[in-house]
Amino acid sequence: MAEIERNVDAGARRSSAGLVRGIGLWAAVSINVANMIGTGVFLKTRVMTCNVGSPSLVMAAWVAAGLLALAGTFSYGEVSALMPVAGGEYVFLRRAYSRVVGFLYGWTFFGIARSASQAALAIGFATFLNQAVGNALEPSLFVVGSVSITGVTLVSIAAIWAVAVVNFRPVSTGGALALGLTLIKVALVIGVAVTLLLFAHGTWSHWSQPISAAATCEQVSPSARGGVIGFGAAMVGALWAYDGWQNVAPLAGEVKNPERNLPRAFVGGMLVVGALYLGVNLAYFYAMTPEQIANVSVHSSVASDALRATIGPAAVIVILGILMISSIGSLHASVLANSRIPYAMAREGLFFRALAALSPRTHVPIRAITAQAAWASVLALLGNYDALTDSVVFASWLFYGLAAGSVFVFRRSMPDAPRPYRAFGYPVLPALFLIVTTWLLINTFIADTGRALLGALYIALGLPFYWWWTRGSRRQASA
Repeated sequence: MAEIERNVDAGARRSSAGLVRGIGLWAAVSINVANMIGTGVFLKTRVMTCNVGSPSLVMAAWVAAGLLALAGTFSYGEVSALMPVAGGEYVFLRRAYSRVVGFLYGWTFFGIARSASQAALAIGFATFLNQAVGNALEPSLFVVGSVSITGVTLVSIAAIWAVAVVNFRPVSTGGALALGLTLIKVALVIGVAVTLLLFAHGTWSHWSQPISAAATCEQVSPSARGGVIGFGAAMVGALWAYDGWQNVAPLAGEVKNPERNLPRAFVGGMLVVGALYLGVNLAYFYAMTPEQIANVSVHSSVASDALRATIGPAAVIVILGILMISSIGSLHASVLANSRIPYAMAREGLFFRALAALSPRTHVPIRAITAQAAWASVLALLGNYDALTDSVVFASWLFYGLAAGSVFVFRRSMPDAPRPYRAFGYPVLPALFLIVTTWLLINTFIADTGRALLGALYIALGLPFYWWWTRGSRRQASA
C-alpha cells in the first residue's frame, strides 16, 4: 500500500514538473462553466425536440443529462483531490487500470474528443458570424479534393489558431480571461431567457403541442426519433451542451489548493450551468411552438430565431455577437485545459516527446497547444457541427465512465490514502452513474450504429501506436 502511494506522489511530481499553480477557485469554476456554455444550449434544442417530439420530454432529457453529469462530478472531485496532477483522466485511468487504458484515453481525446469539440465550437462561432453578415460566408470559395472550402471554414480555422496563440500566455492569464468570458456568457444566457419570457408573444400552451410528422428536422436521422432510442439521442444532445463539466481536471497540476478547490469547481460549475440551461429552455418553449423549433434551419439557432420574432433583426445581430463570444469562451477554456493531456502523455513517453516541452518564459506547453490546434483545424475542414458533436459525446462518455469508476478502484487499492474530499453518495451515486452511462453508450450504438462503430474503431486503432511508443520499455524489460 505504501508503495502505491509513493508511486502516486512520484507521478504527481513528474506530471506537474515545471507547471505553475496559478489558477484560483473562481478561475477553476469558470473554466468548467465556460467550456459547458458554448453553442450547445443555443443549437441542440432543435435536434432534441425532433428526437422526443414534445417540450416536456426535452426538459426531461436536459434534467436527466444534468443529473448524470452531476453524479460524475462527485467521483471526479474525489479522484482529482487525491491526485491533483496535470493530465486529469489520463492519470486516473493509467493508475487505476493500466498504462494502455490511459494511453487510449489520451489518444482518443487528442484525436477525436477534444480536438473535434474545439473544431465544433469554432464552426459554431463561424456559423453565428455568418448569420450576422447575412450568410455571406456560405458560398464555396474553392475546392480541395472533395472538400468545399467556404468562408465559414476559413473563419473556423482562424478562430482555432487565434485562441491557441492566446493560450501561449501564462496560465494565470488564461484563467483570468476564462473568468471574464464566463461572466459575459452567464449574463448572455440569463438575458436571452428574461427577454423571451418578458417580451415574446408566447404562451404556455406550447407545452401541450407535440411536433407533427411533417416537421423539417433537418439532418436528424429517422432512427433517432421517438421512444427510448429518441430519448437517449436527446440526452446525447444535452450531454454535448453539458460537456466540459470535468474540463478543469487536466489542469489539476496548475490549480491553487487543489484538494479544496477542485471538488468545488466540479460540483459548483455543474449546478450553475444546469440551472441556466433549464431556464433558457423554458423560455424557448414559451416563445415558440415545438413545430417551429423543429423547423429551425441547421444554419440558424433556436435562440436567434426566437429573438428575431420577439425584438426584431437589429437585436438579433447584437445577440449573435454575444453568442460568438460564448463560442470563443468555450474554445478558450477547452484549449487551455486539454492541451495538458498530450503534454502529460509526452512526459511519460507515450506521445511525441517534443510535446513535453514547456515555454521557459510562460511555463505552458506551447508545442502541445500548437499540435492540438493543427489537428482541430483538420477536423474543422472535414466535419459538420452535429457529426462532430455526436462523435465527441460517444467517445468522451466511454472514458468518463471509466474515469468515474476509478473511485471504486482507488477506494480498494488505496484505502488509507488521505482523501480531502469523499464522493457524495458513494457507492450508490457513482454506481448509478456507471449504469446510466453504459445504457447511454448502448443506446448510441442502436440510434447511430455507423458513427458509434467508427468511434470504437478509432479507439482500437490506438493499440498499434501504443505498441510503437512503448517499444523502448519492452526492450529494456527483455534485457
